[in-house]
Amino acid sequence: MAWTESKAWMRGKATGKIYQELLDDASSAPARNARRKKVVRPDDMPWEMARQGLLKHMISEQMNTRMETVDAYMQIIPPGSKSGKHRHLAEECLYVLEGRGYDLHQDCDVEITDTYHWTPQAEVKRYEWEAGDVIYIPPNTIHQHFNADPDKPVRLISAINRIFKNSGLNDLEQLENAPEYDPAVVLSADVVQRYLAGKVKEPA
Repeated sequence: MAWTESKAWMRGKATGKIYQELLDDASSAPARNARRKKVVRPDDMPWEMARQGLLKHMISEQMNTRMETVDAYMQIIPPGSKSGKHRHLAEECLYVLEGRGYDLHQDCDVEITDTYHWTPQAEVKRYEWEAGDVIYIPPNTIHQHFNADPDKPVRLISAINRIFKNSGLNDLEQLENAPEYDPAVVLSADVVQRYLAGKVKEPA
């Protein structure tokens, strides 16, 4: 044979049933999926005091739902407060359920070689929104949400495609924590109500 690998390909003793495992996984998927949630009840949606703010997770990989490609959470921003500031490679959309406010967006120049580099542009853009609007976050944009109402909360529904993370591109970076962030706090509906009523002091 003319190819230089004509003998090299014969080396190695490792064996496996990798293709068979793919077949087994495909054949067991219907039974496995039958045990996964198609309807998620509020009691099954985890609260989180996250660096991004007060969150109630609706769909995530950890919640054993049938959803394969999308993560979604509700973000609650107390009166006059703001979310954390972060940046991620995946695009995102948010539906404004309640309240009014604005976003600050800062685009980044990106270079992907053997490593990943991003540089914020100088311009910071402001976008006003209110209940019923959809906010679009372009890929790799630094962004932050602000509640412009001193008396009423904001509720946002965030949806983001999981495919970036599953492709090894989970480039997520937190640049500023939400004012309410306190890793010692355990959230519940009652605790969130106190935040919304302004009865919880921000952590020092």
